[in-house]
Amino acid sequence: MLLAPALVVLTSLAARRWGPRFGGILVTLPIVAGPILLIIALEHGGTFAAQAATFATAGNVALAVFALALIVAVDRVPWWAAMLIAWAGVLLTDLGLTQMQVPAWVALVAAILALHGVQHLLRRQRNDPVVATRLPRWDLPARAVATAVLVLTVTKAAEWVGPELSGVLAPFPIALSVVCAFAAAQTGRVGLVGLLRGIVPGLDGFALFCFVLAVTLDRLPIWVSFTAATALSLVLAIALITIGHRDAPTDSARRDQRIETRPPHDPDRHAAP
Repeated sequence: MLLAPALVVLTSLAARRWGPRFGGILVTLPIVAGPILLIIALEHGGTFAAQAATFATAGNVALAVFALALIVAVDRVPWWAAMLIAWAGVLLTDLGLTQMQVPAWVALVAAILALHGVQHLLRRQRNDPVVATRLPRWDLPARAVATAVLVLTVTKAAEWVGPELSGVLAPFPIALSVVCAFAAAQTGRVGLVGLLRGIVPGLDGFALFCFVLAVTLDRLPIWVSFTAATALSLVLAIALITIGHRDAPTDSARRDQRIETRPPHDPDRHAAP
């Protein structure tokens, strides 16, 4: 109840300070699904939790569907309708995944292929800058409350179902939904695409987190499995942040780019400030 809202608030602050891609990477850390799978392991044992983690790995396919639905719908319908469409896509995909019994490695391959397909689509989107807007004071508290409500809803639903649906519900886009909804409502397609450019690559690390749990929880102590899975996801997140920082244009380059893209016959170009 406290970790998920805290993740959303910190992610939102990081996105304002360092850009939406940075915030998108942070929000994919397993701070929401990780505790859910840990509770499942402590309450039901390693074998049950390993099965749930296998379905959680496959559940990353539903997260790819979530991102794809938002990309397609954000310009066509209001932001709240786009979220409903994305959630419907997630739930339908999750229900389909519960009907399949596949090894953990097959679930991982399917998840990686789906996520990289969406990454390819994101690379083809326009890279427009996000226009800074003054946000209301209630913005961060509203994000925290919305996240808490989603956490309660998903965890209660997970209590009523078996390991298959519990597993695919574990990666339900709780924090992702909140940050994406606010981005779509406040900055439109530009802000949402910028956020997804960090989220979708970061989900590779989340898929690996679930996969490590799936193949180790029934063989190793719970704390060892979760430590190894968390370390792997953190290493990948740091690598993505490092690569993004290295590839980001410098301030002088951004200034040069603004000068070069200015219309050549701007009447106010030489006007006094």
